[in-house]
Amino acid sequence: MKQSHHLYKAALFRALGHPLRLAILDSLRDGEKTVTQLQDLTGGEQAGISQHLKVLRHQHLVTSRRQGTLTYYRTEDAAVYLFLDLGRQVYENQLQRQREQLDHLQSES
Repeated sequence: MKQSHHLYKAALFRALGHPLRLAILDSLRDGEKTVTQLQDLTGGEQAGISQHLKVLRHQHLVTSRRQGTLTYYRTEDAAVYLFLDLGRQVYENQLQRQREQLDHLQSES
């Protein structure tokens, strides 16, 4: 067993394991944003967004650049969106299964 590979994956899943981090990544899909813009798009608090960005930077999922007094954040590895889109598809599949089960139960009664 390649323990280092599993440790990396576990750290990646932890980094992706918070709804606000996922919202930040989704907000960065169409280009770089400042913390203020991310705040407006996600509804998160400035301090919380900054902490979550730190986690995402540590995992090399986002990167930043400074321009004057502003810092702009962008996705560092766009492949993360393949993973997030797959997660959305799994979620939609499960919702469809639940709808089908409810429809089946309603048709029996």
